[in-house]
Amino acid sequence: MEQKTKITAEEGKQEIIITRTFELPLYLLFKAYTEPELVEQWMGNKVLKMENNVHGSYQFETTDEHKNVLFRANGCIHKVIENQNITRTFEMENTGFPVQLEFLDFEFISDNTSKLTIKIIFKSVADRDNMLKLPFAKGINMAHNKLEKLINKLK
Repeated sequence: MEQKTKITAEEGKQEIIITRTFELPLYLLFKAYTEPELVEQWMGNKVLKMENNVHGSYQFETTDEHKNVLFRANGCIHKVIENQNITRTFEMENTGFPVQLEFLDFEFISDNTSKLTIKIIFKSVADRDNMLKLPFAKGINMAHNKLEKLINKLK
C-alpha cells in the first residue's frame, strides 16, 4: 500500500521534504503539533516540555517498562504563527546526528482538508543520508496515520 506521507530527498542536497494531506481541518492539524497531550498520543513519546512560542523549547522521551530512556529529543522554537507555521530545531540526544532545522508549514485546502509540509535541513548531505538509512519514512507515515485517526475523533 502506498504511504500517504511523502518523503522527497534530492541527491546531493542537505534537506528532506515531507508532505502529507490530511482529512482534517487546519486548526486541528495545527493543534496536533502544538498541544502536548495530543502530541503524546500520536507520537508515542512523553512530552517533558513544550513551550510553543518564540524562544520556547520542547523535549520528548520514550522509556521502557523499567524507566530506562530509549529515545530523547529536544529543540528550540524560533517562530510560531498559529495555523500557519512553526520554525524549530530538532536534536536526537545521545546519537551521532547533529541538530536539524525544521520548517513546518500548515496549509488550508478546504474546511476538512489541510496539508503539512516539513522541510528539514541537515548539517551535511552525509547526515541527511544517514537519517534516510533509518526506517524514517515508515515511522513518520505510521505516526501521521495515527495522528489523523486520533484527531478525527475530536471533530
